[in-house]
Amino acid sequence: MRLNFSPENEAFRAQAAAWLHAQMSGPFKHLQGLRNHTQDIPARREWESALGQARWSAIGWPEAFGGRGATLPEQVIFAEEYARAKAPTRIGHIGVELVGPTLLAHGTTAQKNHFLPRIAQGQDIWAQGYSEPNAGSDLANVSTRAELKNGNWVLNGQKIWTSMCHFADWSFVPARATPGSRGREGLVFLLVPMRQAGITIRPIRQITGESEFNEVFFDNANTPDSNIVGAPGQGWKIAMDLLAFERGVSTLGQQMDFRNELDELIAVARANGTSKNPLIRQRLAAAHAGLKIMRYNALAMLSDTGNLAGPEALTYKLYWSNWHRNLGELAMDIIGPAAEIGAPPYHFPPLPNMFLNSRAETIYAGTNEIQRNIIAERALGLPREVRGI
Repeated sequence: MRLNFSPENEAFRAQAAAWLHAQMSGPFKHLQGLRNHTQDIPARREWESALGQARWSAIGWPEAFGGRGATLPEQVIFAEEYARAKAPTRIGHIGVELVGPTLLAHGTTAQKNHFLPRIAQGQDIWAQGYSEPNAGSDLANVSTRAELKNGNWVLNGQKIWTSMCHFADWSFVPARATPGSRGREGLVFLLVPMRQAGITIRPIRQITGESEFNEVFFDNANTPDSNIVGAPGQGWKIAMDLLAFERGVSTLGQQMDFRNELDELIAVARANGTSKNPLIRQRLAAAHAGLKIMRYNALAMLSDTGNLAGPEALTYKLYWSNWHRNLGELAMDIIGPAAEIGAPPYHFPPLPNMFLNSRAETIYAGTNEIQRNIIAERALGLPREVRGI
């Protein structure tokens, strides 16, 4: 494992940092520091386009599809510098980090040539159509139906907790194509255009006052047969391979966001005097140490595999979500009663907003309970939990 970067890597860092600084102090200054997926969407689309035009959007992709063919250290560096510049949370990350790598691994030549450049240029924004009312962490329980008719897949069913779907152009959807099939069998993985008459989207208002998540209803929605990834029956494999990409290089950028939040919290503690409390200082020190551990473990796992997909990496989501939840609780204790007061009509400052969001992080992408089962069964080889009687 390498904890330091080469002179060539540092030259790349300087180039990336300079470009990001120019954008965040210039044409996109008004977007600096935005941490949600709901605010100023037209300007965020312009930002995605600017990233694409400068080939900073999907730097690890081949140049033929709009990337830079960047090395793993270069991808890590850009993720870190992006967060250090406090550039806005990306609304194109699902396309860049999940759909793109999945198509590079499993897509047809036609799919790669059509979708990848559009994602890299910020032309298409993607949503993830996984969860259903009865299929959250238990993704294999999906019941949305897909039937092939006259060269088109016709979808009927419901998805929920679909992030950013209210402004997305496309979504990827695991659906059940074999009538009577159960669990992992009989699934297809489809790329579905979201702007069509057969799709109804209902935003879900969150405790933060925002509506990042949505309910999505498919009522004879269509997508061409050319938009299936893999073959019928391979939907589960494709869906799981996609999730492996979710825990890759972007985790280092996530950690830099955490660093920014921790630094902001330390500044608040110094300003309001809570830093003089020995228990508060101890909790801040533990947060700092935990973040360092998170970084070194991620670097070690990325050095081995290029993503966080190995058995030892199964601990990562459980670790960071609990760490961030604890940081949110610490933020509330440091800020005090003022943290509970939102500005009209219903808006909280960044740190209280982080606290409100952090609880959900122990639920989405696999609850803590599910994550512990996965670690026990897949990594440690312990007996499977009894399911049903």
